[in-house]
Amino acid sequence: MPRRIRRRIRGLFDKVCFKPCGTPGHSLERVYLNEDELEAIRLMDFKGLYQEDVAKEMGASRPTISRILKEARTKIADALLNGKAIEIRK
Repeated sequence: MPRRIRRRIRGLFDKVCFKPCGTPGHSLERVYLNEDELEAIRLMDFKGLYQEDVAKEMGASRPTISRILKEARTKIADALLNGKAIEIRK
């Protein structure tokens, strides 16, 4: 199994699950975002940083950040378009 590289995560992610309104959580499929995916989204899409700056902030390469963002955005789009819950994994 490949070694997992620890990246700098500065966001405080105390909300661990988001779900569509009006549907009980136990009946929903879930998509799972890990903390580095959420941190990359926070820095890029919420704070407006460029990928190079996100990479420096998180201690990763720019191509790695690009891959992380693509995976995170695909998961978020899947949840929004298909009525799935989003769960944050630490």
